Amino acid sequence: MHNKNHKKTRQLLAPAAALASALVLSLAGGAALAQTWPARPISLIVPFPAGGTTDVLARAVGQELSKSLGQPVVVESKPGAGATLGADFVAKSKPDGYTLLMGAVHHTIATSVYKKLPYDFQKDFAPVTTVALVPNVLVVNPNVPASNVKELLALARAEPGKLTYGSNGNGTGQHLIGAQFEGMGGVQLLHVPYKGSGPLTVDLLGGQITMSFDTITPVLPQIKAGKLRALAVTTIKRSPALPDVPTLDEAGLKGFDLGTWFGILAPAATPPDVVVRLNTELVKIIQSPEFRKKMADIGAEPIGNTSGQMARQIKDDTERFSKLVKDARVAIE
Repeated sequence: MHNKNHKKTRQLLAPAAALASALVLSLAGGAALAQTWPARPISLIVPFPAGGTTDVLARAVGQELSKSLGQPVVVESKPGAGATLGADFVAKSKPDGYTLLMGAVHHTIATSVYKKLPYDFQKDFAPVTTVALVPNVLVVNPNVPASNVKELLALARAEPGKLTYGSNGNGTGQHLIGAQFEGMGGVQLLHVPYKGSGPLTVDLLGGQITMSFDTITPVLPQIKAGKLRALAVTTIKRSPALPDVPTLDEAGLKGFDLGTWFGILAPAATPPDVVVRLNTELVKIIQSPEFRKKMADIGAEPIGNTSGQMARQIKDDTERFSKLVKDARVAIE
């Protein structure tokens, strides 16, 4: 009788033991990968064309990360569909720490704007860290007869739907800021989507569009050279890069507070050890005096938070923008 019970217990325990040893092996595999990682170059995917803030930040981070990891970090552009094509590429990449995304606030907005996204931004990615926050700035071509927000709003009211604003694509931060500006200012503007800041800035300088709400980085040199006129920043606080430019809140659109954050994410099933190592190296880089100076020069505020903090930021922004998108009736044309 005792033998029978003993045999039965052994039979019951066998699957559990097999499962435990499989778990140990898989954890050991993950740890082994983390110990040997990185053994080859890493791809950092930028979901916009070269020349915009996402690209500038990716190159600044990539350069330092390749030094600290001892492997090249190759920045690759995969633009299109309001930054969602690049995100989809990374979401479906092998989760081994060799393909990363330079994500941005745009991805939390796209969740509400696009009817059917081929990925879930909260479930299909492992957030690593937020690199920087960059205020957006309302700039106009110097030929536009408006030297402040009040004059621009008067001009827009006089000719509804005639003034145009460019964005980095449907469902991006600039698109939403433009829609919010229309709603709060009681005006009608014509939205012109581009694939990124590079082509957008070219058309803005050429006078093909009236204004844009782009991040400070790509337009700062043109503002300083007098080729574009800055009317207001979109965050609640003024930008140290443009201390004389008022906020939209100061200009009469009370409570206006929208900026753009940029951060690094990996595919969801990336080994936790790799994510921790990446976070440690990146935070060190982001908080270094050299990097902080580089960020100040381009109008960016360095962050460098934990994976958990970035995940919460994504969750909160997704909820906040869902409401804004509904209120502003932003939809893909």
